[in-house]
Amino acid sequence: MCITGTGWTTALGDDVDAVWQQLMNGRSGVRPGVRSLPGDGGPSAPAAAFLPDGGPSGPPSERQVSLAVTTATAALRDAGCPAADVGTLVLGSSLGPHLDDAADISPHTLTATVAERLGVARSASVSTACSSGADAVLAGAALIAGGGADRCLCGGIDLLTEGKLLGHRALGTLSASGTVRPFGTDRDGTLFGEGAGFLLLESRASAVARGARILGEVRGWGASNDGTGPTAPDETGAGAVLAVRRALARAAADARDIAVINAHGTGTRANDTAEAACYRTVFGPGSDAVVFATKPAFGHTLGATGALEAIALLLALRHRAVPPLPTTRTVMPELPLALAADRPRDVTGSLGISLTLGFGGFNTCLLLERAEGEAA
Repeated sequence: MCITGTGWTTALGDDVDAVWQQLMNGRSGVRPGVRSLPGDGGPSAPAAAFLPDGGPSGPPSERQVSLAVTTATAALRDAGCPAADVGTLVLGSSLGPHLDDAADISPHTLTATVAERLGVARSASVSTACSSGADAVLAGAALIAGGGADRCLCGGIDLLTEGKLLGHRALGTLSASGTVRPFGTDRDGTLFGEGAGFLLLESRASAVARGARILGEVRGWGASNDGTGPTAPDETGAGAVLAVRRALARAAADARDIAVINAHGTGTRANDTAEAACYRTVFGPGSDAVVFATKPAFGHTLGATGALEAIALLLALRHRAVPPLPTTRTVMPELPLALAADRPRDVTGSLGISLTLGFGGFNTCLLLERAEGEAA
């Protein structure tokens, strides 16, 4: 499946190339001292990656729809494809505005409303916690592969609301230090973020027929479920291993072919332990793959995470480099792969994976390939 357009809105901005440069410079959108959600006087968030301008205004449902439409439109513009020519919208969100909106807006209603405003005829919603954005891309790719569509606009979105703040704070997974340190020996939790990301997927025949610029390809995908609990992952990494191996098998690729890994990298002890175990099993200490993560810059954007990380992976493959993780000072010994900690790292090869681990045991792996001839 060809990727012909991308668009994102992050705590570092919404220009894809400009945000990538900020990532390469080690910039972060996490802001300390944010005491409450914009305008609601709700529970405090001592540090979070809110959108730079506060994001769309209005009730939770309207804020989410507005951001989704704006970001999706940017992806379509990047692809040079009108919305009317897109067969299906697949949109993922953890719970959308469902917890907070008086109108009781479900994730599916959110998706249908976004599709209507864009002018896309069909829509499907995905809600698999923090894997939602990645599963939206997976679902779109599978739909095209099965002949159900020629083009799918796939993405994820989440804005912070009072309900999400209360729920996630109660789990005790937030960083007390106000810093996300993926795979660090001193990691102490994650931080919230807001964002949206969309990718336009097309069959190769569709992309070639309209003369589209091909940015890369979704070569493989895999998913699994731990079934170990409502929030905690399987720390043996067994479920994540299955997702990665399924993606490799679908792409007819070997673990040795993977040049770069965009890790889930939450900075929580349980998630990083599970991920490190997965990479140790699949890749081992002899792999040349380089690991990076975006949560220190974007925060944990919940249902938007997988879509944003897919775009970041695509950019890493295109530029043959990964951004640094300056917050990770000492890498946990359980991680067997190179981590771009103090500086950007060059990568070789054309294949990469993005792995997301969601509440409820959802594990999703996307395997992307750089476009032929694509260079920095």
